[in-house]
Amino acid sequence: MTQIAPVLPVYDGPGLANLMPALLGAGDRSWLPEPCASARATVLLVIDGLGWDAILARKIELPVLNSLVGGPISSVVPSTTAAALTSITTGTTPAQHGLIGYRIRVDGSVLNVLSWHFQDRQPPDPNSVQRIAPFRGQPVPVVTKSEFARSGFTEAHLRGALFSGWRTTSTLIQECVRSSVSGAPLTYAYYPGVDEVAHQYGLENDFYEAELRFVDHMVGDLLAALPPDCALLITSDHGQVNLGPNSWRDLGDISGLVDACSGDGRFRYLHARRGMAKELLEGAKAIHGEYAWIRSKEELLDDGWLGSAPSTAVARRIGDVVMAARGDAAFIDPKLPGEARLRSAHGSLTAAEMQVPLLSLPGQSL
Repeated sequence: MTQIAPVLPVYDGPGLANLMPALLGAGDRSWLPEPCASARATVLLVIDGLGWDAILARKIELPVLNSLVGGPISSVVPSTTAAALTSITTGTTPAQHGLIGYRIRVDGSVLNVLSWHFQDRQPPDPNSVQRIAPFRGQPVPVVTKSEFARSGFTEAHLRGALFSGWRTTSTLIQECVRSSVSGAPLTYAYYPGVDEVAHQYGLENDFYEAELRFVDHMVGDLLAALPPDCALLITSDHGQVNLGPNSWRDLGDISGLVDACSGDGRFRYLHARRGMAKELLEGAKAIHGEYAWIRSKEELLDDGWLGSAPSTAVARRIGDVVMAARGDAAFIDPKLPGEARLRSAHGSLTAAEMQVPLLSLPGQSL
């Protein structure tokens, strides 16, 4: 059955936008899992694409993850990597930090945030697009893939951090251990494998199940390596929705009203041609209302889906119309047809996408 009402983000309590302030002692800590309360240090491991329901549905297959203390918390809107990781590291909502999707419209061109490139010109300075200092300006150790070291997105959401790159998961584990025993009160680590496998293969096959089991073992190995006075804290940026062969939908008859698309397949911003915003909204509702929650830019801001009070520059990045997919639908950007090869996607406000884990246990090394 198609979910009738969207799962709204939590921006004033247990949610990704409040996690970093809580961990750095600048916000309410009462909702953090109990092992974090007495820990000398915390390793925050962000497992990209690991939704809460993926853990909950596999109590036997994922024994380590299901043994941790905690439960689900809220992702942000859109529930996608660029927006959610930046909300984690800056402790702010997408409306505040401005990375409001996988692709965002900046100064008339569409910027791919993850690869940090325009198709038609040189990309902008990351500091000018995302101005909020990550980790509240503190030099937090970051353990992420070596290949991300010099990317524009890394500069936008991790600048100022103490970067350690990993090429294998054994290195990820050892870098986290080295950071925690050296006295760092907080270490941020990132693992993208679940999201990568899900996008390529979908959620209903042995590849995805094997990746989840691998992650469960990796978490167990990390727990076994961390000292007892260090808490391991697991979260994710978003969950996933499986996409079938008929999930991806063309814009249809409204395409002539659209100047550009941005966002994600399941959270598609439509930027109207001049003077066509009203017609675009009406057409989107008529054609795609069965498959999406459709809002005008003004309604999106009034509903607070991205957070409150965006700057003028951030507000300009929001499409005149947004289509937030329901069920297993996704919407094709005519200028990015290759996106339709994805076998899973995220970005919208379903429970599967919006609920992410926040789970913890103390380290177990002897």
